[in-house]
Amino acid sequence: MKCYVFDYRCRMRINFEILDLRAFLAVYDLRNFHQAADAIGLSQSALSRRIQALEATLGAALLERSKRSVTPTAIGRAIEPQLRRIIFDIENSVLSSEDLAVRQHGRITIASIPTAAISFLPKLIHDFNTRFPNIRFRILDLSSNEGLECIARGEVDFGINILGQTHPDLVNTPIMDDPFIFFCRSDHSLGKRESVTWNELTEQRLIGVSRESGNRVVLDNALAQNRIDVKWFYEVNHVSTAVGLTEAGLGATVLPKLALPLTRHPDLVALRIEEPIISRTLGLLERRGGHLSAAARRFKEDLMKLWAKSDS
Repeated sequence: MKCYVFDYRCRMRINFEILDLRAFLAVYDLRNFHQAADAIGLSQSALSRRIQALEATLGAALLERSKRSVTPTAIGRAIEPQLRRIIFDIENSVLSSEDLAVRQHGRITIASIPTAAISFLPKLIHDFNTRFPNIRFRILDLSSNEGLECIARGEVDFGINILGQTHPDLVNTPIMDDPFIFFCRSDHSLGKRESVTWNELTEQRLIGVSRESGNRVVLDNALAQNRIDVKWFYEVNHVSTAVGLTEAGLGATVLPKLALPLTRHPDLVALRIEEPIISRTLGLLERRGGHLSAAARRFKEDLMKLWAKSDS
């Protein structure tokens, strides 16, 4: 898509393509050509040509390049808000028009903990693509620690993660509490119950996720505060492995509710854990001062609406 800007001071029409602006703004935000190229789906050479074309059109260098870094020039910093506003206005206009929205192209990249990626994201993405069929998604299903760093580096538009760890470059918005539940075989000694207490689990042979897991950190901290000592007899890296060992009868496990298998296991049951109720808080994480595309902003709004409904 070509854009035209009329400069009344020199009475000339400046024209450029919107992808030229995206290329410059991606480098402006990330300060890295390789990461910027990946973020907007271009090769690094194509990204460089786009920026060079924009600089040639404007008649000024927008970026200072060196072997170690890339920084915006004074003109680049001055013109950045105007270029960002041009893209913002065009994208909002396109997405607001039903006839144009179906032809809008773009990509939304999200770093999500796996339990969120398989529980509520698929339906949201399906509904979003019904309205905007050409908006592609890239989902990085990462551990909480990996996701945190990925968001901080600006490699994604935003992330869905376990809150608790802080990062100076990130802003978080709490969106839901996800309680931990007891997952066991139906023939387990507690399998006929609707709920159990943590004290009843202290003598059980439990299958736990590794100590590096964000879920384990939340659990261990909460249990320590309440002076509850459970025995993690087995430790695994993935929730699916904990479910598999439970199904095989090696023990029982404690999982966040969102981590429950989507398909019903006929031999497995889920019980509430009370006294106390321990939950993890999930949140939406964004880079401080970051800028979302119109499509990413629209999808973020859909996420927030879904969580608002689930809380009501």
